[in-house]
Amino acid sequence: MEKEAAPRAARRRREAAILFIWARKNADRPARHRRADGSAKLEIMSFGDVPTPRGGNRLTYGKAQQRTKEPMRIGTCLHEGRARIVRDDGDRLVLLPEGFASGVRALIADRRLGEAAAVAGTPVEPSSLTFLPPVTDPDKIIAVGFNYRGHLIETGTPLPDYPSLFVRFPSSQVGHGQPVVAPSLSGEFDFEGELAVIIGRPAWRVAEADAMDHVVGYSCFAENSVRDYQAHARQVTAGKNFLASGAIGPWLTTADEVGDPSTLELTTRLNGAVVQQDRLTSLIFTIPQLIAYITRFTRLLPGDIISTGTPDGVGFLRDPKIWLAPGDVLEIDIPRVGLLRNAVVAEGAGASGAGA
Repeated sequence: MEKEAAPRAARRRREAAILFIWARKNADRPARHRRADGSAKLEIMSFGDVPTPRGGNRLTYGKAQQRTKEPMRIGTCLHEGRARIVRDDGDRLVLLPEGFASGVRALIADRRLGEAAAVAGTPVEPSSLTFLPPVTDPDKIIAVGFNYRGHLIETGTPLPDYPSLFVRFPSSQVGHGQPVVAPSLSGEFDFEGELAVIIGRPAWRVAEADAMDHVVGYSCFAENSVRDYQAHARQVTAGKNFLASGAIGPWLTTADEVGDPSTLELTTRLNGAVVQQDRLTSLIFTIPQLIAYITRFTRLLPGDIISTGTPDGVGFLRDPKIWLAPGDVLEIDIPRVGLLRNAVVAEGAGASGAGA
């Protein structure tokens, strides 16, 4: 017990130090970031002129307005060489009729999810399916760095004023059960489990109070990083976009089924061992805050993806370091959302790398 208590105490001291440094750094902020006595508030600021509800719990989420007729999990799979939309009915998987073959993004944009939930499908054997990313053709994949308090502490990063954003290319993602490729150019391939938010309707200059109305569902996301390439420059694009280095899926699980996302717990397992685990209550910037901030500068479209950040426990900060290697099995498990499982293969070992 004493051996376990010491790291916890050290972690609390590091967290207190980071928060103290942040408060000192921001001591001269405008009055809206100060208490009545003049001391700095340790709170996340609102963004620009976007209205923000005051006085409430910032982890309280609204309800998405795009409703299916019932909660649903849908995905995209190859079946007999063709991309088809698949629905998880709990006790079986079903192929949706050919009329839904235009893809999940079009299904969302055309507001046909209710129809997709109610239509009769054709039962299909899971072994006949090859999973693709649920949304194969998103207009944007926006990822967030340093967004869990524990990850902030383990990296020694001060509490940020704004989200740290970067983009992922669809080609860097594969579907559930497909090989994730360890690049031959690096031996520093790291795991990062995350929750992905999928946008349901266009969003531009959205207030935090209305942000969840634009969320259609969620998915599991293996964001993963090639750390040495990530460190080549201040911008992390290279290390985040190696071909087929990440994964998403298996499902787009509708917001109806998930409920309040702040109650979710995310677990990352490597070869069956837990390497990351945290709740969404540990997010620094909540889902509404992320949507409000992102839509200040870009328009989110149906099918766009926001990956909300990874908890502490990443491989490159361990002693000794843990790197993903061929033969490893990586799992991202988020109850009520799904279980994403991918094996790691060496580059050139037969993975298509086609991604989304």
